[in-house]
Amino acid sequence: MDDTARLLATPDPATGITTSPPPEVIGPAERLDRTLHAGMAKFTAGLSPIGLSQAYWAWTLHLAAAPGKRMQLAHSALTGAAEVWRQALTLNPQAAAVEDRRFDGEDWQVWPFNLLYHAFLAQQDWWQQATSGLRGVSRRHQAIAQFTARQLLDMAAPSNFFATNPELQRRTWQEGGQNLVRGAQNFLDDATRLMTGRKPAAVEGFEVGGNLAVTPGKVVYRNHLIELIQYTPTTGEVRPEPVLIVPAWIMKYYILDLSPENSLVRYLVAQGFTVFIISWRNPQPEDRDLGMEDYRRLGVMAALDAVGRIVPGQQVHATGYCLGGTLLGIAAAAMGRDGDDRLRSLSLLAAQTDFTEAGELTLFTGDSQLALLEDMMWKEGVLKSEQMAGTFQLLNANDLIWSRRLREYLMGERGTANDLMAWNADATRMPYRMHAEYLRRLFLDNDLAEGRLQAAGRAVSLNDIRPPIFAVGTERDHVAPWRSAHKIHQLTDTDVTFALTSGGHNGGIVSPPGRPRRRYRVHTTRHGDPFLDAEAWAAVAEPHAGSWWPEWANWLAAHSGAPVPPPAMGADDAARKPLCDAPGTYVLQV
Repeated sequence: MDDTARLLATPDPATGITTSPPPEVIGPAERLDRTLHAGMAKFTAGLSPIGLSQAYWAWTLHLAAAPGKRMQLAHSALTGAAEVWRQALTLNPQAAAVEDRRFDGEDWQVWPFNLLYHAFLAQQDWWQQATSGLRGVSRRHQAIAQFTARQLLDMAAPSNFFATNPELQRRTWQEGGQNLVRGAQNFLDDATRLMTGRKPAAVEGFEVGGNLAVTPGKVVYRNHLIELIQYTPTTGEVRPEPVLIVPAWIMKYYILDLSPENSLVRYLVAQGFTVFIISWRNPQPEDRDLGMEDYRRLGVMAALDAVGRIVPGQQVHATGYCLGGTLLGIAAAAMGRDGDDRLRSLSLLAAQTDFTEAGELTLFTGDSQLALLEDMMWKEGVLKSEQMAGTFQLLNANDLIWSRRLREYLMGERGTANDLMAWNADATRMPYRMHAEYLRRLFLDNDLAEGRLQAAGRAVSLNDIRPPIFAVGTERDHVAPWRSAHKIHQLTDTDVTFALTSGGHNGGIVSPPGRPRRRYRVHTTRHGDPFLDAEAWAAVAEPHAGSWWPEWANWLAAHSGAPVPPPAMGADDAARKPLCDAPGTYVLQV
């Protein structure tokens, strides 16, 4: 038995939990195939060429069998070309400008550059028509065709090249080419940092425990998978029910405890709550057989047990962010099934429990794509952080890849660093078994929403969740689209307060009071109220200016008891005193 199997077969001293995942038996033929696929994945950035070709041929063959659609596209191309020339030759080209941040400068409104960018935008529109509305093509294949066309077009945008970018030409003329010199230096610096494993230049000034994750607290529990942090109270009295936060294990926990002015944890503590948060271990290849059930039991359930020893006899406000919210939903459903009433409320921040509308991440979760990804993880034991980061960059390639390269390597400008960028660069790995199970059972098969997912050997249903729910979606979320997060209304039988906030998956959640141009909408659907779909909900939800944090804090307070003196830091047991200061040791693992 290897070290990992021995560890997982040993009961955890604090929880008594024993996990022993079944060994994966692979014959020589399958081993050969998996090794070949893992090697192939290195040359395809983890994308399945077979899966992409299936979508391409489905689109191509259906288009070939649709002469009416082809005639429509030909007409659209001709009328689009005529409109481009009309706009390009107009005496007032500024009036014909199209909203696109890449082309909103004055230099773009001068011939021939106005012709170039109008032609490019017309081409974008044409490809959108060509890859949509084709009868017989599945929604998945259509989405892949649209995604691929957009990637190629973003790469070929006239803003990306010196010969077709008037702003870049003007900058180069004004600076005598020094911008290109700085850009070359930036490129060499980034390449050196990548090869040596150093932090990106823009985030070198940020340090966990220095100016990030600095809310005072103690690590009060540790097992192989988590450290549990309890934060020091800053008010004379606190609500009796503690808040337990379950962050996503895909990144470090301190997305919710960034710099002091951006820390949701610090804000909650200041509102008189006792706050605990899970800090996940950064898995190593020997952790390859840790599965979703291990994350539920050694993660959520072990943390609840530890919180119960520190704040005995009190229910818990359980809060999950992103994947942590999905895992918390599974745990809450299992608790409801088993009559475990330790949860006072459930808050899900940008978290999905139904994956039928899970956004463009579903493009990377087809059978062919998952098989390749599983073989790549099987070979390595984990999904590496850089492999995961590449996928997320593709989802927003225009902003995260091409615009950045234009700014840093051609304009010669370095981006302004911020705490969110520093957190985003501090990625983690994911175990082979857990990530494969998560993608197949949730993204691909939607087992949680459809009642097939098991916890502790039995199926769970979200309908068993009884505590009231506060769920948050963000308007521009490309990871957990808000309409997908809104489906919690359909899956549970309890009061649901849903808030939709401005911003994206991370920026919409990290939204402290006082920031300009922030807004949110909120509406509560009581148990027994008629169902409102996403559009109907948006029509009745009350709009507010500012951050959603005070709304949530007031909701938590309304579901809490009268303030009491703060609990001790750590369990009242000499053997379970705090282990070290926050932010702990797991968050520092690389």
